Amino acid sequence: MIRNGILTTALCLILASWVLAAGEVRRNDQPIQIKSNELLTDTAAGTATFSGKVVSRQGDLTIYSDRLVVHYTEKEKEVDRVEAFGNVRIVQGNRRAEAEHATYDQKGAKITLDGGKPKVYQGEDTVTGEVITYFVDEQRSVVVGGKGRVEAYIKPKGKGSDAGAKP
Repeated sequence: MIRNGILTTALCLILASWVLAAGEVRRNDQPIQIKSNELLTDTAAGTATFSGKVVSRQGDLTIYSDRLVVHYTEKEKEVDRVEAFGNVRIVQGNRRAEAEHATYDQKGAKITLDGGKPKVYQGEDTVTGEVITYFVDEQRSVVVGGKGRVEAYIKPKGKGSDAGAKP
């Protein structure tokens, strides 16, 4: 079960990598390092839970969270979904994402960030909403404002331009 949990976490890392860097080389051949204070597997419930300052690394991609729970299907014991809880941060180069909760849904091929006003950064550009969903296979995303509005800050790349300055 521990091996399945590690493989599942690897899938989550690979998926996040595809989402944050569409078009880059897949990370399948790179080693994965997962550190946490505790690992609890529950075969009956079909879960593996890493908890306590969880850090998952593969290549230049790092996922931080307080807890990472891998859910398996009952019949095949394959990954159904992976959830990261508390202080979720995904970092890769100048790309970052932050939320209180993130879910990778294998069937829907998407990662959903919610809780704590999720935010995605790339360099100086940011987008914030109540829920940010990445559709991995389609390489698209949807940002929903919910009770608030979607906010985007995009700094022009041109020389000497102050058009992107915040008001």
